Amino acid sequence: MKKSPFTGGDALLQQEVRTIEFRKEAFQIQYQYYVCRDTGKSFTDKELEQANTNQVYNKYREKYGIPFPDEIKAIREQYGLAASKMADILGLGINVYRNYESGEVPSVSNGRLIQMVKDPHEFFKLVDVSKNEFTPEELEKINRKVLQAMNDWNDHQDLYEEIMLGQKRPGITNGYKVPNLDIISHMVLYFSEQCTPFKTKLNKLLFYADFLHFRKTGFSISGLTYQAIQRGPVPRNYDWVLDMAMQRKLVHIQFHDYGEYVGEQYLKSDSAAFDPSIFSENELNTLQSIAQVFRTSTVKEMVAKSHEEEAWRSNFESMNEISYEYAFLLKHPG
Repeated sequence: MKKSPFTGGDALLQQEVRTIEFRKEAFQIQYQYYVCRDTGKSFTDKELEQANTNQVYNKYREKYGIPFPDEIKAIREQYGLAASKMADILGLGINVYRNYESGEVPSVSNGRLIQMVKDPHEFFKLVDVSKNEFTPEELEKINRKVLQAMNDWNDHQDLYEEIMLGQKRPGITNGYKVPNLDIISHMVLYFSEQCTPFKTKLNKLLFYADFLHFRKTGFSISGLTYQAIQRGPVPRNYDWVLDMAMQRKLVHIQFHDYGEYVGEQYLKSDSAAFDPSIFSENELNTLQSIAQVFRTSTVKEMVAKSHEEEAWRSNFESMNEISYEYAFLLKHPG
């Protein structure tokens, strides 16, 4: 429970729809704030202000096709370039470019330029235009990396992963996060180690971790898209998603025969090691919180809790994808 800065007593988390202006445009967000129980006064803290701001930035980026910080960094890393070299090729100042990777929202033109050069064929053209800015040795090294990226470029793999995971560009159906199989698999490993869950419970743990983190920060952890089915929210193509963790030898399944059905319990593989370095501190805190709250909950209890969520209630009849906007209506973990 949040403590009030006015009295030291309890404060309640509240939210309301507000219109916030950014770059002379108005965006509606679920504005979050605290209310002191004793005085009725409202306040925010740094974390909540950042979450509110992130909502505005996310809607602006989505509207204009501007890449998100994770995307900007990933585009640079696919060419194996330092930030300074990437800035030179794009024609941006190094400080400007570094700020983009750190979260500053690019202009529409700069954002679309960065998005365009994700395609190595387009990036190769841009390198050629800026070739006079580099020594022959530097240019040769850059061209080698771009040509390697061209060889690795696989439109079919991208399309396959999008079919299985859902939208790969950040949007409201994946929590404004590019789906990341390493992160997804290590989330499965974490919950398998901490909670030894059956499949149905594991799907709910992933859902609650992603949606709670979105409510707290404006971003999911995994980038997974969720759907509402009979037994509650699940990741899109959840069997394939969970199989990825098994293929990486992070988890294994223990089968339990209950006569009418066989239960699948997910357990940590003996040789597996959870990698906390691929998560932010806030993401790790969310994973720990979800594991702690739901560790002893049974499958039946998890299903019942998920059926109380508006995210499920509003979508299960049509098995719709669940917008992360429903994160602001979560009843659990409280």
